[in-house]
Amino acid sequence: MSDEQKQEAAPDLTVTDLQNIRAIIDIAATRGAFKATEMAGVGNVFNKLDRFLNVVVPAAQQQAAETQPPQGQ
Repeated sequence: MSDEQKQEAAPDLTVTDLQNIRAIIDIAATRGAFKATEMAGVGNVFNKLDRFLNVVVPAAQQQAAETQPPQGQ
């Protein structure tokens, strides 16, 4: 497989996907989908993902705002 084919086959994961994963974990925990012994691990992953998104999303929004042309011109 060539490098070009490998790049085309690379998985695509976006910030929106990560936000959806965070919501899925929250919903599943609320509905009791995890055993008590699993909650610490699930919570750690959720917290790590939440902290990541709380840094990345505002930075992406700021970058998008800076690259947009001024309105009305």
